[in-house]
Amino acid sequence: MKKYLLIIILFGMFFSCDHHTNKIVLSPLFTDGMVLQRNTKVNVWGESSRNTEINIISEWGQELKLKSDSTGIWKGKILTPKAGGPFYLKIISENQNITIEDIMIGEVWIASGQSNMEMTMNGFPPKELILNSENEILNANYPNIRMFDVERSMKSKPSNKLSGSWIKTSPKEVESFSAAAYFFAQEIHKQLDIPIGIIHSSWGGTPAEAWTSGIKLKELGFFVNTLENMGKSDPEEVAIQWFNKFKSIDIPQKSPSEGVLKEYYKNLQFSDGKLSEFELDDQSWQTVFLPGRFDTLKLEQFDGVIWLRKEIFLDDISSDYNLNIEYIDDMDKTYFNGNLIGDFSGYGYHRKKRNYNVPKSILKKGKNVIAIRAIDIVGEGKFGREMNLTNNNGKIISIEGLWKYKPVAEIYENKFYTYETKLSLAERPFLNKLSPSLPKVLFNGMINPLIPYTMKGVIWYQGEGNVGRHNQYSSLFPGMIEDWRNKWNNEFPFYFVQIAPFRYAEDPLKNVSQELREAQRKTLELPKTGMVVTLDIGDFDNIHPANKKDVGKRLARLALVNDYDSDLAPLGPILNGSEIFKNTIKLSFTHVGSGLEYFNDQVNQFEIAGSNMNFLKANVRVEENNIFVSSPLIKHPKHVRYAWSDTPMATLFSGDGFPASSFKIEIK
Repeated sequence: MKKYLLIIILFGMFFSCDHHTNKIVLSPLFTDGMVLQRNTKVNVWGESSRNTEINIISEWGQELKLKSDSTGIWKGKILTPKAGGPFYLKIISENQNITIEDIMIGEVWIASGQSNMEMTMNGFPPKELILNSENEILNANYPNIRMFDVERSMKSKPSNKLSGSWIKTSPKEVESFSAAAYFFAQEIHKQLDIPIGIIHSSWGGTPAEAWTSGIKLKELGFFVNTLENMGKSDPEEVAIQWFNKFKSIDIPQKSPSEGVLKEYYKNLQFSDGKLSEFELDDQSWQTVFLPGRFDTLKLEQFDGVIWLRKEIFLDDISSDYNLNIEYIDDMDKTYFNGNLIGDFSGYGYHRKKRNYNVPKSILKKGKNVIAIRAIDIVGEGKFGREMNLTNNNGKIISIEGLWKYKPVAEIYENKFYTYETKLSLAERPFLNKLSPSLPKVLFNGMINPLIPYTMKGVIWYQGEGNVGRHNQYSSLFPGMIEDWRNKWNNEFPFYFVQIAPFRYAEDPLKNVSQELREAQRKTLELPKTGMVVTLDIGDFDNIHPANKKDVGKRLARLALVNDYDSDLAPLGPILNGSEIFKNTIKLSFTHVGSGLEYFNDQVNQFEIAGSNMNFLKANVRVEENNIFVSSPLIKHPKHVRYAWSDTPMATLFSGDGFPASSFKIEIK
């Protein structure tokens, strides 16, 4: 009898309980310090128990009554005033009262893209730094500029989960802000004297398809097979089941300084200290051939920590040796006979040559052991071509060939999962792990959770990840913009940065980035778009140019001119017409400011061709807002192009000093 009574009680409890939380659950976007878009009805949403009455009360005098639906979801709109604050917002149910404090009302923008948008005010130490960063950081006293950093997240399906927080600008906090986004916000703030909120969501090295929804990609006809394969199984579920077996260590998402990051990686411990020792039984370890990649385990990419060991035999131990490796991508701690001889810990060393001294005091006649703990954070984990030992007697000993290897920690979802050193790789299942370069995964994980937060527009810096696929990008990029606008149900302004000059290929005949820049230029055909040209502020030898302040200010100028009724002149010249007069092509431009400026003392960047596409340097003449180009060797010109290479020089400017974009056109 007691048994049946217990079953009845449990049965009643099961059906009387609400399966949705009794607490109000809000997106991290709705937390203290948030910025709301001014003078509009902003979207507010959350979760609670089902069919719950929700009352939202604002300090600025607006009230909204809602009721959650049968799934516990509630959403609505509340009117915001003109810029100001701080204010509070109360969200009240029968059982709970949440107060969000220190809310500012102003302008909200989303900043997204790859590494040039992600690049912080600290830069990418040690070599890739922001121009004048020390002074800019020291003077960053703008508490009404606030940034919400979306933590990195890849998802195979659209997610509403989000991690991050609103941070006020201060010298201490601004170090980890996106530099381009901060300088954009700073300029808008200075010009309008209102609060600015930036929701920053970017990931270095990523292509545009990762930021586009699966539905849109299928509509465009791109990556269809990849999307179908991704849909056949749930890779996240398999990965989670595997990684939940192990302890984890968080990976820093932002580094306040190069030193802190270096110390973090240098001091990482995975219960693997003995793997560097001279006497170690590594017979059960698997082998990999070096130089080459060490991260392709079980036919898939492995990001994490791997130990590599190799025995070498020395007959001459009369002098010190040098251990030379062209590079180790990304980090290493290198041991010789159990002694640490060198390390590179932190970011920015993936192409740094390793040249470590091996003192003769630790050498052994006969068998010696090199042990390397390599850490691959993202992308290829690889040893460069040169791998040898040399000594003062001219001895050169190759250390290329088969090395023993053992993984001790793997990266998944921004954590190191630590494997027991006795774990056999054979136990690890095949993990069809998500990669940030896969289609749709960053849209699902880092954009979808932001919808439908009310904002003014988007700033975007990306394209390097699609160089070489310009034909596809010409449809993909405008398609992505339309995709985001459709998801927000709002044709918001979308301003983007054209990729800067960079030596992608040593051979000029293999230059391709100009084609990507052209695809970006043609995207201006979409309404309410604008493009920042960077031909004059790039770095041929650095894909991450240091001058992010001008990038941010130029993005801000687009917004100020187009959205905030500024009387500033627009950015640089835009080609808007062409025609042929006998053997001369006339090019007309808008946005010339006080007039076109052409610097003919620089390398001539104008070329023309006939129907055979054999381009020759053109004679150039400037008259008012027009450029006339010709060549005595071409009687019937058909094509013209400007700044057409990976590494062009900007020679055409507006009277306000803003450069024209590279371009290529056929005269019809």
